[in-house]
Amino acid sequence: MQLLVSGINHKTAPISIRDQLSQKTAEIKNELKKNLNKNVFKEFFVLSTCNRFEIYLYSEKEAEARNFLKKHIYKLLEKTLKGHFKYKINDLNDYLYQYHDLQAVEHLYRVAAGLDSLVKGEDQILAQIKKQFREYKEENLTASYLNQLCLEAIKVGKMVRTKTKINERAVSISYAAVELARDIFGSLNGEKVMILGAGETAELTLKNLLNYGVEGILVANRTYSNGEKLAAEYGGEVIHWEEFKDRVKEVDIIIASTAAPHTVLHKDDLLDTVEKNHGPMFLIDIALPRDIDQNVEELPGVHLYNLDDLKRVIDKNLNLRENEVTKAEAIIEDEKYNFQRWLRERRCVPLIREMRDDARGIKEKEVKRALHLLQNSELEAAEIIEQLGHRLLNKLLHQPTVGLKELAVENGNTRDDQLEAVKTIFAVGEEE
Repeated sequence: MQLLVSGINHKTAPISIRDQLSQKTAEIKNELKKNLNKNVFKEFFVLSTCNRFEIYLYSEKEAEARNFLKKHIYKLLEKTLKGHFKYKINDLNDYLYQYHDLQAVEHLYRVAAGLDSLVKGEDQILAQIKKQFREYKEENLTASYLNQLCLEAIKVGKMVRTKTKINERAVSISYAAVELARDIFGSLNGEKVMILGAGETAELTLKNLLNYGVEGILVANRTYSNGEKLAAEYGGEVIHWEEFKDRVKEVDIIIASTAAPHTVLHKDDLLDTVEKNHGPMFLIDIALPRDIDQNVEELPGVHLYNLDDLKRVIDKNLNLRENEVTKAEAIIEDEKYNFQRWLRERRCVPLIREMRDDARGIKEKEVKRALHLLQNSELEAAEIIEQLGHRLLNKLLHQPTVGLKELAVENGNTRDDQLEAVKTIFAVGEEE
């Protein structure tokens, strides 16, 4: 097998280099297509995401071809990146990694499992592999080997996420907020939310809360038009900034993410709401400086979380994911050798095909002879069928029998393992 992967990722290269390769993906793909047509290699696949750019190649050439392929890809990427290195002394060696054969298999399995991601266990990479592999397969740029490799990698990615907890628990601000909200309310179905400000993180948090059943959205923003856009996108109601304190009694969750230089929500603003047996309130302050006065925590049933609290949740969950890495790596190790077994089986395919062609030729001749006899001979059908079976048996076993005798004669000390191999191939002595 001559499988090679050459690439860069978030651990080896800065974003400027990754961006440049990402922008040139189509150009690099076309260059590789030209070499595919020249029979330099048989199959290729490019995996390009915001965190990595990797080229997978499969060649049927001998081992010495590997060095040629490595140099070939190196020159192609170096040409693409010319003028984009930060310092003159930099070159591609500072960023590029290259793996071959079983190392390359293990690498793609780790990528698919999320072990090589910026956040361990994330799911996005698996969807990206599926999408980009489908594109290359449809263009016939991949064939038997890379098709099998990509399908197995996708299977391994799913298996790791099913058999371990590596993708469980929140590892982003927006998901951590949802996790805490579910701890407080249990189900979020029917809960109402108010969003103060219209920042990106607040919007992501709102989106995730809605995915878990939150209904009824009030949006308050100092710039009314920006609040209006956010409310329209998520089916909410926009209110004027001056109104929000009068409307807090209508909601169960408040997400605060303004750019105000001071706190905008205080203990006194919630007193009336709490005294009316409102039930639990969940306040998420993801602003810096903070939007919500810490003193609101003194009110019964009010749960306030800021960025530091959310960060602690994330750190704890990252540690839990880290503990699952060993389990994931054990799965990858097993599956890596399963792929190696598949590759070894593939080496027999041409021989199996040839054997089947020979056997098919014998069968067709004997069937033709039997049909002729059935139409033109006075022999009984049962006798003709008996002859057919006898002749097929002799002809199919003739050459293996001759070969086995020659093996014994030429090799006076025929090894037991050779005879055992023959017994295994022909299943001699095994029950049907």
